[in-house]
Amino acid sequence: MLMRFYFSFLFFCGIWGFSSNRKHLLATLLSLEFMVLALFVVVYFYLCSFNYEFYFVMLFLVFSVCEGSLGLSILVSMIRGFGNDYFQSYSVLQC
Repeated sequence: MLMRFYFSFLFFCGIWGFSSNRKHLLATLLSLEFMVLALFVVVYFYLCSFNYEFYFVMLFLVFSVCEGSLGLSILVSMIRGFGNDYFQSYSVLQC
């Protein structure tokens, strides 16, 4: 029961970090990756406790790596285009 509370606390800390860091894209991406890692640990321990196969864990890792690389590519293109990763300097109307 304590482990469930601990993992849910980790996930909600990631949500809090995601909602409070609205200034920089890098901080937002780091909090998203923190939430993904917390979900990965929860799924892994859930599958271990019921002796299921770990195919879903591998699929989850593949999608989380794809999500991370997509976020980094957006960050790099934003820094190349605007010079920083502030959300205030980015305008949707300029695209």
